[in-house]
Amino acid sequence: MRRREFLIAAAIIPMPAIVRAQAWPQRPIKVFAPDQAGSGNDAVIRLFAPRLEAALGQPIVVDNRPGAGGRIGVEQAFRSAPDGHTFMLGNAGAMGINAAVYSNLPYDIEKDFIPVSLLAAGPNVLVVTPSLPVNTVPELLAYLRANPGKANFAMTGKGGTAHMLTELFRLKTSADFVTIPYRGAPEMATAIMTGEAHANFNNLINIQPQIAAGQAKLVAVTTAQRSPLAPDTPTMIEQGFPGFDASAWTALFAVKGTPPEALQKMQAAITALREDTALKDRLRVLGGDLVASTPDVLAARVSRDIATWRDLVKQAGLRFD
Repeated sequence: MRRREFLIAAAIIPMPAIVRAQAWPQRPIKVFAPDQAGSGNDAVIRLFAPRLEAALGQPIVVDNRPGAGGRIGVEQAFRSAPDGHTFMLGNAGAMGINAAVYSNLPYDIEKDFIPVSLLAAGPNVLVVTPSLPVNTVPELLAYLRANPGKANFAMTGKGGTAHMLTELFRLKTSADFVTIPYRGAPEMATAIMTGEAHANFNNLINIQPQIAAGQAKLVAVTTAQRSPLAPDTPTMIEQGFPGFDASAWTALFAVKGTPPEALQKMQAAITALREDTALKDRLRVLGGDLVASTPDVLAARVSRDIATWRDLVKQAGLRFD
């Protein structure tokens, strides 16, 4: 075959599929994390990362973008190209609360992001500084009423999980206390340890080390039933606060438009970790349970949380925008 004829034939004959489109992933995968390095959610993704790297054959790069109750990191992910190599670490605050309290977000949580899988879940907890002479929620409430305006609760910025749980507590008790904002979970934990803050609602993952060391006193969990992670600790509901149900979770999302192959392979890699005993044990130490869910389960969790916090905003008359 003459050279000219060969070139024409080569142009007509379809190239093998492996040449036309390389299999995903083709390069490192970035995960935007709207949390501080060292926070509970950050610790979760860093436990998953090496396991996902082994399964997918590419590095997982965690890019921490904390601030504004998670909005900074979420917006960064939202503005990224949906090329299959960008994902986002979401949590109950960044994906549930923010959608409920802010009407001017540049993105729509339920329309602009694709649920991939829950990674871990656990209870939020109410803790007090060890020197505070209370061991139950009724005792804490009695202390607050005996010392109006003198006690304080540590919280993150407006709209954070700690803030919303604190406002839910205020709504249900009409207690008089002040709030002190902190940059993130590590700073709130330090404030409880030192006595700078008297009480704090936090994710168990964030405060578990201090509880174990006796540097924070656990008085309640905020789940509907007692948590196997703290089986001896009664719920807020058990202690006289019906409807006080708000669990914590960490999950992976993708940007709208992400190729289906990337979504399917990532979700499959996470699902394959369900029986990873070492991962389960490490998460338990942190205060969380391994949850490798379907996208539908994660989508339902997000929708439920948004409805819960919208109701609180309405009842408490909170303003954010």
